[in-house]
Amino acid sequence: MTGTDSPVLRVAGRPVGRYVTRPELAPRLSPRPYLHPVTTLAGTAVTEFSPADHLHHLGVGVAVPDVEGHNFWGGRTYVRDQGPTELDNHGAQRHAAFQLRDPDGFVEELRWVAAGTELLRERRTVAATELTATAWALDFTFSLTNVTPDPLTIGSPATNGRPGAAYGGFFWRARKESAAPRVFTADREGEPEVHGARADWLALAGDTWTLVFAGATERTRRDPWFVRTEEYPGVGSSLAHDERLVVAPDDTLVRRIVTVVADGRLDADGAATLVRKAVSP
Repeated sequence: MTGTDSPVLRVAGRPVGRYVTRPELAPRLSPRPYLHPVTTLAGTAVTEFSPADHLHHLGVGVAVPDVEGHNFWGGRTYVRDQGPTELDNHGAQRHAAFQLRDPDGFVEELRWVAAGTELLRERRTVAATELTATAWALDFTFSLTNVTPDPLTIGSPATNGRPGAAYGGFFWRARKESAAPRVFTADREGEPEVHGARADWLALAGDTWTLVFAGATERTRRDPWFVRTEEYPGVGSSLAHDERLVVAPDDTLVRRIVTVVADGRLDADGAATLVRKAVSP
């Protein structure tokens, strides 16, 4: 990795992602560190940053729309019986330090701050690994610890009254092309079938690239997938799908997502093979 605020992630010496630690963003975008651009080994970009349709979508990172009423996702807040509402409730994720930095990954400490108070402390571990000549894996773990004296609850628009909108957690805003990407799991296909479903892995395939997302722990695999393909291409893992998630004082929630980044359009067998290689101990 090189640079102070924008280290470059490399696989076998090739740059595959830039990590921005201290972005200069408007408060309503919920400023936070992010990976962008992320590319395939052939150099095809597979992320978007602040696109016109959703200015608060920032490549790859962690974003949560409701932490005890504070917005760490960006944009409007969904208010029950009112709908999306512009509120002055945005938080920020602040880079504190790198515990480890190597060309192929890092361990970072972040502080989640809102209204002048630190709510959560995060330890983020990111590693890039070569799988084949045309595929690599991004291993992304985040651990959130409640540093307040009271329980914190994590919610989503779904838990606040908007069905089907359980976004919040790990989120990847993918490359938008002229046609919507194909989305599938081992036994389902299409946004209506995979959105909100639980599956060991989920693939998003564009014109010349495929992303395969996999929960790499048993607890992570229990979170349903949040999927968009028609409106925009994006995939996330839902922390608060059916009900608010409670984090007690000093407790820590941990999630680990491994994403295969491949050149070409993979089928289900190809996706499953690469996931096994990426997630194996």
